[in-house]
Parts: sequence; C-alpha cells; structure tokens
Amino acid sequence: MMQTAVEEYGQALRQGQKEYKELLAAGKSPYPVVLDEILPENASETVVDVGLVDIPVERIVGVKSAGRITAFTASFLPLLEVKSEFGNKWVNLCAAHLGDTGITDPIVCYEYLGNFYVQEGNKRVSVLRYFGAPSIAGSVKRVMPPMSDSPRIRAYYEFVEFYKSSKLYAVQFRHPGDYARLLAALGKKPGEAWSETERRTFKAYFHYFQDALEEVKAKDSDVLAEEALLLWLDLYPFQDLGRLTAGELKKSVAALWEDMVSSSNEDSVKVQTKAKEEKSSFLNRIFTGIDQLHVAFVHQMEADAGSPWVMGHEAGRKHLEEVFGDQITTRSYFGAGDFDRAELLVEQAVSEGADVIFTTSPPLSRATLKAAVKYPKVRFFNCSVDQPYSSIRTYYGRIYEAKFITGAIAGAMAGEDRIGYIAAYPIFGVLASINAFALGALLTNPRAQLELRWSCLPGTPQADFYADGIRVVSNRDAPTQEKVYLDLCNYGTYLTNDRGEMVPLAMPVWGWGEFYEYAIRSILEGGLRREKGSAVALNYWLGMDSGAIGIQLSDKLPEGVRQMARILERGMKDGSIDPFLRKIRAQDGTVKNDGTRYFTPGELLHMDWLCDNIIGQIPQYEEILPSSKPMVRQLGIYRDAIVAEKEDKPHEDSEHIR
Repeated sequence: MMQTAVEEYGQALRQGQKEYKELLAAGKSPYPVVLDEILPENASETVVDVGLVDIPVERIVGVKSAGRITAFTASFLPLLEVKSEFGNKWVNLCAAHLGDTGITDPIVCYEYLGNFYVQEGNKRVSVLRYFGAPSIAGSVKRVMPPMSDSPRIRAYYEFVEFYKSSKLYAVQFRHPGDYARLLAALGKKPGEAWSETERRTFKAYFHYFQDALEEVKAKDSDVLAEEALLLWLDLYPFQDLGRLTAGELKKSVAALWEDMVSSSNEDSVKVQTKAKEEKSSFLNRIFTGIDQLHVAFVHQMEADAGSPWVMGHEAGRKHLEEVFGDQITTRSYFGAGDFDRAELLVEQAVSEGADVIFTTSPPLSRATLKAAVKYPKVRFFNCSVDQPYSSIRTYYGRIYEAKFITGAIAGAMAGEDRIGYIAAYPIFGVLASINAFALGALLTNPRAQLELRWSCLPGTPQADFYADGIRVVSNRDAPTQEKVYLDLCNYGTYLTNDRGEMVPLAMPVWGWGEFYEYAIRSILEGGLRREKGSAVALNYWLGMDSGAIGIQLSDKLPEGVRQMARILERGMKDGSIDPFLRKIRAQDGTVKNDGTRYFTPGELLHMDWLCDNIIGQIPQYEEILPSSKPMVRQLGIYRDAIVAEKEDKPHEDSEHIR
C-alpha cells in the first residue's frame, strides 16, 4: 500500500509541476488564493459558525493564511519532493485513503462568497482532490461581506437564506433573483425545507448537467453551470435531467450554448437604435437564394378578442403584403395564451413552412427561444425589450420620443400647472416615457407638475383626475395608427373642457409595419442571418427616425401648438433634439444630468427614478393587480428583487408594453 501511495505522489507531483508552469506562463499565480489577502478590512467583523458541511471540492479555492502555500499549486497538487516532511505526510494520508479506514477527519476552513479557504487539512484536500473526490467534509465558519448595492453581494445574501433551507453550496449565483428563479423551477417555495432525498437528487442532476456543459463550453468561458442551468430550466422541466440520456442532454445544452453565454454577460446584449438594412454581398445573395419568404405572426390573444395590440401588429403584417407583394406570403396564429399553447403554435408555423416568425408580445419569448434553438435556420423575432438571448432578436419602440412631444403639448394646453398621467406598468422603458413627458411639459410650462397614476393598481385614474380638477391627461399609447383611437380619447393626451367633454390633443402611435418592412427587406437582401458562434443578443429599440414610432395630432389642436409639435417631431427625427439633454433633478434631489451628456440606451431602458416635477411614486410589486403581475415579473425595472412564483394566465392587457 505504501509503495502504491509513493507512486501516486510521484504522479501528483508531475501534474503539479505541469500546472505550476502553465499558470506562470499565463501570468497567473501558481499558488492557492489566500483569504487574509483578499478580505476587505471590515469583512472579518462578522463570522458565523456554519458547522459541519459537505463541501463541493471545486469550491475549495484557497487557504486561510499564507503559511506554506508554496507547497501546493492553485488546485492543491503537491510541489515538494517526496522525501520532504510534506511528501511523507501526503504519502501516509494517501495510504489511509487507499486503505480500509480512509480519510475521515473533517478539514477546518472558512467560507467567503461561496468559496472555501482551508485553515487545517491542506494535505487532506490535496489527496482527496487528486483522487477526484466530489466533496470533502469540513467544519466551516462563514465570513459575511458587508452589505452593498453590488449585484454579487446582494446575490450572496440571498444565498445565505437559500442555504438555511437547502443546505446546498453547489450553486453560487452572481445575480439577485436567481435563487428565487431556481426555487420556482424546482417547485419549491422560499424557506421551504429540503428533504435529504431532494438534496441528493438535485446534486446528482446538477452534476449530470455540469458534465454535459463541460463537454460543450469553451475553456475560457465565464458561464457558470448554475446560470446555464437556469436558462435550460426555462425551456425544459427539471425532471428531464433524470430522463434524458447523456447524448440528449448534451445536444440540448449545445443548442442553448450561445444563449447561455449572452445571458450570463451583460456586455453581450447589444441595443440597436437605428434601422440600418443588413445586406450581404452580391455573391452571398446568389448562394443564399432568397427570393421568397413565408412570414408567420404568433399572437397571444385570440383573433376575436378585439385586442388593439394584436390589431396593430396585424396592420404591420398587411403593410408587408402591400410592400412586397408576391415576394412574401404571411399567416397569423392566434391564442398563444400560455407556454404550451405558444409552443404548439410556433411549432405549427414552422411545420407549415415559415422562414421568419414574429411573436408579438413579451410572454411569448420562452416559447420563441425554445423553437429558435430547435430550428436554427428559421429567423425568430419577439416583440419585447432587454432580452439576453442570442438565438432570437427582439424589437420594440422608443415611445418616450413621442411622449416628449405630447408632454410639450400638454404643458401648452393646461390652463393650470397640473397635468395628469396614467402609466401602465413599471417596466423597462416606461420610466423614460414618464420622465420625457414631464420634461416636455416643462419645455412649454416651467411650472408644470405631473400627477402620476398607474392603471396596474386598483382605482379609476381618469375619474379621479376629473374630480380633482385636472383637465389635461395623458392616457395610454395607441398600439395602432387608426385615428379612431385618438378621437375616442381612450389613448393619447386629451383635454376635458368646461362641459365635461374630452377633447383629443395628440397621441404617440406604433408603426410596426415600418419595422417589419425593415426586417424582411434585410432578410431578402441576405442580411439578418444568425451567425454560428455569435453570442450577441441583439435588441432593436427603434424611434421616430425609423418610422417605428410616430405621433398623431388632433384637428382640434390650436395651430400654434400644432406647429410647435411638428418642429419637435422634425428635431426628434433628425437627432437635433434629445429630451434628456438638459439639467435634470430627480425626486430625491439628486442631479441625474448636469445638461452636458447624453443618456445611453441602457440608462434609458433601466431608468428607475422620477423627475422632481412629478407627484407620485413607482408602485411596489405587491401592490400591483394580479392581471398585471406577469408583465412586471418579466420586464419590471425591479424584476431581480421579485420572488419567483407560479403565475396565472396573463390578462389581455398584460400583452401591451407601455
């Protein structure tokens, strides 16, 4: 036994010497990380005794103090000769491990941000890791980091709560909200205790998934297995990990790999704000051979539901037929009200020959993604914003540009300084629209105050504004360009006169046909192809310059106000006017812009504050009506903080982003 142990040490030493050279050549430290050297000064003030823990071996990354770190490589392989005292002890431990007794004494270590640093038992770790032990028993003390706004720190505090019920160290997410998403995918409630069987099943399934991922992922990839698993669970049930063969699982992971990369890296999400046709070379067009396209539209609502949102996209489909004639055929599919139905309709569209599929509301994104990874030759688009998937492209409109103009009209038409505003959901882009409207009102009335109400909360905002004496109100944004919506005052900005009559003023409108024309023309020109190996999530966020967003002015608008609105419209289209290029102060008094810089698309999309001339607050998730929660959960500005749960079927109105 001892001779075998000596031979094993020699093999481990050779591996250690190889790793040492490779790490040095890569400009990295060849030794284990030292916890004392990476801890913030105040982190050591809070230490919690966790007790005996079954530590995943890959989480053991370093040592508590420097000591004899030069005896090991970063992965705890030996570096000293076998005749040294260290080598002798390693050989004895190896013999014990190979013998009947095994290594039974737990190590002593500290845990910090989900990783472990050994205080006692370095050689035990070295031996057990060399032999491929999946876990090592250890007595653990947890070093709590100071709480901060850092996503990693917030996620770690969520892990601490997750660990109390699960007793699992296997998953260490970097983004807030991911533990809640995992629990929801597993059918567990936050705080619900895990049985030993559930714990063992999860470990086994997770390691099975890790093995498949390792065969697919690039060596230098930053994708964590737990983050990749979350995306996989968006499309497949957890139980499939116990049913799929290794080959089937690897195939499903490989199909999702590029989306896993883009989902785990914020820099992979590209927001395109210009409708520039993507064309291929003349030779490329010849070889692609695209001369006709079958284009499908999948809608969340039924055809007879009378949904203005669906009608707007259907108008865009008809615009395609008028523009391209015999070059395209189109077909619409209705009633994709839940994931199973959406998946069925998308599959039907593919089976009936669709080359391009547009799914026209955010709740359809999961079914769209599942089909996109299954049918890589079909081009998929989903009408939503800020989605991190590289297999599908998303599209939406910069409605805040038109809201700035209607805000300026409201400021000019308000007899008093008070203006009402009815917002739908606190989701990406909506706060930019509210603030743009408020800034537009200040342009024509420096004393203007915006009183904010939310249609996703209980109440009757329109009636409340009238009763409170507010006569100019901004209502919803029209999902179609039909003038009837403006005249009825159910959409857009209106004035209530002394007789109680609602007089239309102006409204933003959506020009879906403009985007659809851009996309189809680009595809016919050989562009918008999904490049193999690309992990970039492309989000189209188009504005008035592309025609995707427009504005309708009422014939009841005074001529001088109309002329001002047209001047602002031209400025928005040619880029000479930016609603946010001015000094802006938020409700809490902080200066958001000193007037010298442009906000980035990301800053506008993720805006989570209100201008100081706005009276009202952003509603909390718990306050929102059940019918509106699915949309807020998916695209809400604070979606990472929402505890995941099983959702009911969305209400019709939840398909419309405003």
